[in-house]
Amino acid sequence: MKQVLRKGIADIIVGEVPDPVTTPHHVLVCPIFSLISAGTETASIHQEGILKEVADNPSHIRKVLEVAKMMGPLATAREVRAKFGDYAALGYSGAGIVVEKHPTVRDIEIGERVAYGGEGTGHAETIITGRNLVARIPEGVAFEHACFATLGSIAMNAVRIAQIGLGETVAVIGLGLVGQLAAQLARLQGGRVIGIDLKADRAELARKLGAPHAVTAEAREAVGGLTAGIGADVVFVAAASKSDAPCRLAVELCRDRGRIVVIGAVDMHFPWNDMYLKEIQLYMSRAYGPGSYDAAYERRGQDYPLPYVRWTENRNMEEFLRLVGRGDIQLQPLISHEYTLDQAPAAYQTIMDPAQNSLAVLLRYAAAENPDAVKFEPKRRIPVQPKPIVKDELRFALIGAGNLARWSHIPNLQKLPGVRLHAVQSGGGVRAKSYGARYETDYATTDYDEVLRDPNIDAVLITSRNQYHAAQSIAALRAGKHVFVEKPMAITEEECTQVLAAVEETGGQITVGFNRRFAPYYRAVKDLMRGRSGPAVINCRVNSPGISGGYWMADPAIGGAILGEACHFADLFYWLLDSEPVSVMAYSLPREQKDPAGENNLAATLQFADGSIATLSYSTVGSKTSGGERLEVFGQGFGAVTEDFKRLSLRQNIQRNSSKFWGDKGYKEQMESFVTCIRKGKPQEVTAVDGARATLVCRKMLEAARTGLPQAVRLDELSAHS
Repeated sequence: MKQVLRKGIADIIVGEVPDPVTTPHHVLVCPIFSLISAGTETASIHQEGILKEVADNPSHIRKVLEVAKMMGPLATAREVRAKFGDYAALGYSGAGIVVEKHPTVRDIEIGERVAYGGEGTGHAETIITGRNLVARIPEGVAFEHACFATLGSIAMNAVRIAQIGLGETVAVIGLGLVGQLAAQLARLQGGRVIGIDLKADRAELARKLGAPHAVTAEAREAVGGLTAGIGADVVFVAAASKSDAPCRLAVELCRDRGRIVVIGAVDMHFPWNDMYLKEIQLYMSRAYGPGSYDAAYERRGQDYPLPYVRWTENRNMEEFLRLVGRGDIQLQPLISHEYTLDQAPAAYQTIMDPAQNSLAVLLRYAAAENPDAVKFEPKRRIPVQPKPIVKDELRFALIGAGNLARWSHIPNLQKLPGVRLHAVQSGGGVRAKSYGARYETDYATTDYDEVLRDPNIDAVLITSRNQYHAAQSIAALRAGKHVFVEKPMAITEEECTQVLAAVEETGGQITVGFNRRFAPYYRAVKDLMRGRSGPAVINCRVNSPGISGGYWMADPAIGGAILGEACHFADLFYWLLDSEPVSVMAYSLPREQKDPAGENNLAATLQFADGSIATLSYSTVGSKTSGGERLEVFGQGFGAVTEDFKRLSLRQNIQRNSSKFWGDKGYKEQMESFVTCIRKGKPQEVTAVDGARATLVCRKMLEAARTGLPQAVRLDELSAHS
């Protein structure tokens, strides 16, 4: 399919991208029209070049330096260079026909006319979006007007937050697209609206659309005259500006104890003394309304109960479309330009050119010629750089185009002789295309089955989200592929059993990404422990403040930080001791604590068959400056300490210290081991049993924390789930 893409930091192209695959609680829509958001979308297009962008945002340099400290200068430089060729999707507002849906969506039918929204939906011939981000189009509302639903709900949410009463004076600073919509909605709410913009034609347009007053200059005098010197009850800041002038003006226009609502991207520096003396209430309007940025609502289809949350983002979209259908909102005068999808680069040039004075710019799709005859024939695999098949070459497919793959796994894979990345599969077509182009793969796809059916693929590298690891591993094994799956191998006992059964059934090779077994400093600790004469004591402290908030790995519903990350240390303890864990006791922060999630913060003690004990303290509430992980090992006559893969201290009769500026995490060595074992037909150093053990131990940790009771660990328990 065709999709509008930003290549690098400034170039707009229309490129070929694989069609998306439906996922739970999502639908596929064939757009008829989509709307380009001049503010949000153009903010990511840096036509003045990288030097100007860095000069305007010095924080970019700090971010690069922070990454370089962790990943090293060569990897960081490689990643920065690659950014200039990567693709990104643009667009999040449109209208079209539902052409496919997941079985979990039961109240929308294929063929229905809908408006859609959602970050990353993009300007494309097929888009995927959550059920709660589509709204039926009322009879009589044209597609070119319905595609305003997302922008309209943004304006509507701001008006709701303002709580405008009948007869209140409402000033709207900035009469761009959202400002014009907010002005119309505020008038419907009973407000006396005065629009303010530096451009005379936009002020005139606001008057034509029903605003009783609109000015380009002397805003203070206009508001003062309209309110007998009292000031505006509500001021919307709908301007997009790097200056704080709109916010300062808002304070001047606002009455004592009035309200300011910020909608636009603006420099928010308010004069403290004036805000204090007037006791002004300041509100931020977040996107379309309640539900915005909530993964449970937008991605997992969990609606908010209407009696408790009357106006969600979906209900705002529906109400906006109803008002459009009644003729209460005028949209046609806002449309300044219309282009076909293939003309998208010209459309963005129009938006970026101040002389064009664009407002709402629409993209029209080929399906607009006959919307009733839309046929969906998905193409979920696109060629990138096909190459001849080389005999004895080991060909990989990357499953899930994530950060770990691009920073570590793929660069390490490319260094191995006789090994090639043949394909990339990702749920996001744009990301699949980016990775395919970056690593010169034969093709990119959104459909995992394309990889499974490909006889030219020998092994899969699974770096998708944790909840997909087990099912994807099982499918690959049964398709005759070797499997390198990032941890965790599985997140339930049932999944562990199924993976073990698939390994036994197929005889396929599988390894799990427990890279610490291959890290030089951890291997040195292992060597020290080989000659121990009795049980050992291990203490491990892990600080992971990044796994919190809206980050997907923080969600306990899919394992959270313990199953997703602490499994590393469950495996590390077993490997260092070479002894099976037999019992676990654990305590967590209060489980009702949601952010950072209490279940992600845990202290556990493990007992092993040889009498050794290990403690794990895992935290997501620390600071980024507190260090990542620290391991201490004590046995009869020896001790060892290692921190963050960078420092090592071995202590016997003498103390030996080592340090590195950039830590070696063992990724390269594990990838080499995986490939070598495949070629020589040897068992993997990390097996499916190791993956199952780590998952079982982490689940026992969570159960112990939940019940307050110690939990026995027995690998033979897994057979009960078969």
